[in-house]
Amino acid sequence: MTDTTADDALPPLVGPVEVVGTGLIGTSIALVCRRLGIDVVLRDTSAKHVRTATGLGAGRVATGVDRPQLVVVAVPPAAIAETVVEALQRTDAVVTDVGSVKSAPLAAVARQVSSADLARYVGSHPMAGSERSGPLAASAALFDGRPWAITPHAGAGAAAVGLVESLVVECGAAPLRMDPAEHDRAVARISHLPHLAAVLVAGRLAAAPAEHLALSGQGVRDVTRVAASDPALWQQILEANSDAVLDLLGEVRADLDALMAAVSAAPSGHGGPDLVDILARGNAGTAAIPGKHGGPARPTRSVFVSVPDHPGELARLFGDAGEIGVNIEDVHIDHDPGRPVGLTELVVEKGRAEHLLAALESRGWTTHR
Repeated sequence: MTDTTADDALPPLVGPVEVVGTGLIGTSIALVCRRLGIDVVLRDTSAKHVRTATGLGAGRVATGVDRPQLVVVAVPPAAIAETVVEALQRTDAVVTDVGSVKSAPLAAVARQVSSADLARYVGSHPMAGSERSGPLAASAALFDGRPWAITPHAGAGAAAVGLVESLVVECGAAPLRMDPAEHDRAVARISHLPHLAAVLVAGRLAAAPAEHLALSGQGVRDVTRVAASDPALWQQILEANSDAVLDLLGEVRADLDALMAAVSAAPSGHGGPDLVDILARGNAGTAAIPGKHGGPARPTRSVFVSVPDHPGELARLFGDAGEIGVNIEDVHIDHDPGRPVGLTELVVEKGRAEHLLAALESRGWTTHR
């Protein structure tokens, strides 16, 4: 995996850009290109999605005479290969797809096109998205500061790779070049496995007694948030990357067996060290996740503030934090079902937490240490 240096000369993205698939990702890319003044043409099997995307200003409906410089394929995983092949055979443009699995589509495309056409295909994958889907969820700011993998194969043309990288840079993302197979192993670890873990935990809630669910707090919401994603889409993703996912699930199964043994031994006092070691590995993994701008994670601390459930109160809290001079790294809101108040968790740099607490209390906020 390599970063692109600032000195690399990238070919200009002048358009037209054709976006095939006007869901969340495709429409967001189209909105970025239109903001840059680039002509964008849109295709989708859903006429409703195309109408919505054009209504949002994401581009115009494709015609039979368009000559795109770049085609962006943003369709469900099962349709990627056939859509890429169609675009390569219909146009002389560079073609990229933004699917979350790269090896299987590449192999399928390579079996159906010439080496000359294959040279114009470069896979890519923006690490951005949402539990929401469709063009109405799209935003030109979706990719700002997010990693975006570019996965050239051995026969990819240098100009094609450069043009895809130009798109990534113009979208405000951070390009990372990776081998397709290495990309698939990486996303299995940092995306597909966490999704499945969230699904399993959320599945235990579906038939839970109401009095159990009434105790739900921010922790369970954080763990299960991504489980709300489209099951049909995730079925396609997991089928396309099954080998890498199965390898990791095997490791987790071994970890789960060890965890069950440690918890079973804990009441007798014989499982303590093993259990602590397993929990500590979780701390180490969390600390290994890169911080802002890809740098090392900095120590943070949570500051909890009670916020009345009235219009403008949250904005007032953020405004006060800004005037106090403390940057908010992250925020979570846990609504109290029994009172008209929410508990807001402000995640700040550890060394600034006490200053923020004292300053907020002096301004009348109720804080919790």
